[in-house]
Amino acid sequence: MPWLLPKPIPEASDRMLQRWLGELAEKLSDPSTDRYALVRDELARILHARPYAELAEIAPMAAFALDARNITFEAEHYIATDSEKFDRVKPLLWLWKTLDLTPLGQSVHSGVAIRRMLAPFIFKRVGRNPKFFQNVEFSVGYNLELGDDVVVHRYAFLDDIGGLVIGDRSSISDYVNLYSHTHHVLASPDVTLKQTLIGSGVRITYHATVLAGVCIGDDALIGTSAVVTKDIPPHAIALGIPAKPVRYKVRHDCPYCRRGEPHPSQCHDRLPDRKPNPDYPDFLKPGFGTREA
Repeated sequence: MPWLLPKPIPEASDRMLQRWLGELAEKLSDPSTDRYALVRDELARILHARPYAELAEIAPMAAFALDARNITFEAEHYIATDSEKFDRVKPLLWLWKTLDLTPLGQSVHSGVAIRRMLAPFIFKRVGRNPKFFQNVEFSVGYNLELGDDVVVHRYAFLDDIGGLVIGDRSSISDYVNLYSHTHHVLASPDVTLKQTLIGSGVRITYHATVLAGVCIGDDALIGTSAVVTKDIPPHAIALGIPAKPVRYKVRHDCPYCRRGEPHPSQCHDRLPDRKPNPDYPDFLKPGFGTREA
């Protein structure tokens, strides 16, 4: 018996939802669409049941709060953020975040459907059937790559500023943190961007943290509250701080194991590490400027 069972909403309600999502996707597909105006207009109708222009007349600060031009994200302060790319996704991230706090976003049925529609317009690559629960955070969005059937649960943080790839059928649990940048211990502005790779069929469980530049192999499981500082091999069950393999799943049906070949996650070409701050161009050795306790 499957763990998750289907739970439809009334047919007429679902038709209305799908029609709205289809119309919104059609507008977002048009390169001439002003995404900022589109988002503020949609939010005015959903949250205040009136056109944006009318809302601006009677409640100017309510209207002010809906326009993504009037808000800032943390990523806009990063020297590494590509302002042109972020400008394209910023209003959509604002729509995503704002709707998360509404009944539409809190409902699994409508919330997942809204985020699934928005994902291809925000992320670098999106496979089939992405499933995002509410209150997931991103750094920039445009550097995130997703395979098929990826699930991301509540309050996860996906830091994609340095590049983040999540493979097919992987599951990211509540309150997980995935990072793709580091700060040197001697100077916080000394940042290194490191692409982070999550293989296929990976489970990263509650409150775990994956540090920048790590590759987690296919079918691996990261235990609750673990901190992953180094690569984890395929099929490993890794626990602790720092996370280390304590067991391996036995997968007799794994074609790569049977043939003694590398798994796909072990063949992925990683982006080179990058230094976005011109004031700190040098790659320093681990531990530079520190001494043992």
